[in-house]
Amino acid sequence: MAVGQLTGGGVHSFIHIVDRISASVGKAFAWCILLMTFVIGYEVFVRYVLNDPTSFAYDISYMMYGTLFMMAGAYTLSRDGHVRGDVLYRLWRPQTQAKVELVLYAMFFFPGVLALVFAGFEYAAESWSYQEVSSASPANIPIFQLKAVIPAAGSLLLLQGMAQVCRCILCIREGQWPPHLEDVEEIETRMLREQERAEQSHSISGGKRDGGP
Repeated sequence: MAVGQLTGGGVHSFIHIVDRISASVGKAFAWCILLMTFVIGYEVFVRYVLNDPTSFAYDISYMMYGTLFMMAGAYTLSRDGHVRGDVLYRLWRPQTQAKVELVLYAMFFFPGVLALVFAGFEYAAESWSYQEVSSASPANIPIFQLKAVIPAAGSLLLLQGMAQVCRCILCIREGQWPPHLEDVEEIETRMLREQERAEQSHSISGGKRDGGP
């Protein structure tokens, strides 16, 4: 019994640590949005007010957006925020959801992410070898450093995928999904959760009244 509890606690700790890593990386790269907003705002001002457009705004915008998109992938996965066709999924018991997810991770997620890591590493190494610069504008901004984002993002996704598999295993064993770390969420999601809690409380209190003396 003690070994089982220790093993379960170790799995929970692993999930928690990986979630923290993904959250830290995702929130750090979220600053790309601020930089991109500043650059685009500056470009609009100098282009339409001073009639002196920059040669770097386009490069900075797609670099920052692409970097954020890649490096926030593991963070989004840790918060179960990726798009899912849940027409049937939401009707299943947690154990059924976990079993289906476990199969899909093995069949599609890990092969795709491993391909991203290895192919991305070769792509980045080639870019670094000749110090690649942007060909999309006359500024010739170096972009070989950013190519390293591809294998880095893939590695983070791979690590977070392992944590998600552990979540599936725990759900199959315990009958409920391990909780995610508290974080920002959409107002609609929070309202739905509060509505569910209110309905549950109402059902419990109604049952007590019906069964009372």
